[in-house]
Amino acid sequence: MRHRFATIAAHAGRVSDQAGQPVTSPISLSTTFLQRRPGEQEEHGYSRVSNPSRDALEDSLAALEGGSSASVFSSGCAAMHAALQLLRAGDQLVACGDIYGGTYRLIEQLVKPLGVDVAWVDMCDLAAVDAVIGERSKMVWIETPTNPLLRVFDIAALSGLARAHGAWTVVDSTFATPMLQRPLEMGADLVVHSMSKYLNGHSDVVAGVVISQRDDLAERLRFIQRAGGAVPSPFDCYLVARGVKTLPIRMARHCENAQALAEWLRTQDGVAAVHYPGLSDHPAHALAAKQMSSFGGMVSFELAGGARRAGMVLERVRLFSLAESLGGVESLIGQPALMSHASMPKGVRESQGIRDGLIRLSVGLEDIEDLREDLEQALLAP
Repeated sequence: MRHRFATIAAHAGRVSDQAGQPVTSPISLSTTFLQRRPGEQEEHGYSRVSNPSRDALEDSLAALEGGSSASVFSSGCAAMHAALQLLRAGDQLVACGDIYGGTYRLIEQLVKPLGVDVAWVDMCDLAAVDAVIGERSKMVWIETPTNPLLRVFDIAALSGLARAHGAWTVVDSTFATPMLQRPLEMGADLVVHSMSKYLNGHSDVVAGVVISQRDDLAERLRFIQRAGGAVPSPFDCYLVARGVKTLPIRMARHCENAQALAEWLRTQDGVAAVHYPGLSDHPAHALAAKQMSSFGGMVSFELAGGARRAGMVLERVRLFSLAESLGGVESLIGQPALMSHASMPKGVRESQGIRDGLIRLSVGLEDIEDLREDLEQALLAP
């Protein structure tokens, strides 16, 4: 029987339906496992290579995303790095310009020096993407919705362009999660997530995952995972699996609160722009409504007073926590130019519209009136 998303999530990590077996997958902390004879491979031998807790999480994540295989890593950046290691010197990577600062740094400082040609392009412009993709193009990297401007790119159309040129499509779907967006069903070859964010959902794990529906890519990723050794601990795997069980309920509340805050923010004096795909005037609202089941829990906005005014708001909030990261139950606030995108050169940031006065919200699960009142008192500061 094929179960629906909430059911798959609720049973995440369950390894057996037999009587007497635990309902929740146990944590297997052992680093090594008994063998019958030297050189005779068992299901588990050494935890860098495989571990029951990691296997249970990977199976659950593959099922959630609709993939055939998942490989988990010790951070979201480690997962992205693994996917990028599929490239070789002389290959071309086509990537969206509006992208997480850590991804930009990873590509520019670790991938590009190895001889990979990188083309940064506005993926809202399909003609521009088509013009850039050529014979050497091996991978198209899409982040949607984007961090921090919440732009939305057409996964199906971009995947089709990549496939026509023999390139793989990778989608960073961290902001959307498997609940809101299904990249593999739209033609993507790989999906990456920072599991530190919504999948875990409690701000107490750093981990990432790459999910594939292609056996050839899955096999290469598994080798990179095992040989490179950037794997999460069994306890971290347990925590993510536990977080996944409540993902549908949490995401529904994140989306509800974010929509309400975005609509309220655009009515406030001094707010120059609000970026949220759930708003009817968002440039890609129709596309987001088509390829996402809801619009997510991230909102960004710009103040008429620029960076100085943004700094004042960040100092005055009381309920929103000034902190990096996102996707936890608590609401966070940040200034991307000085935080999540500080590793991106100022000129590059500004060319993408990421100005110093931009504020990013990770909208949590608190009462919406409390969140609104906190922002209101901060915005009204003299």
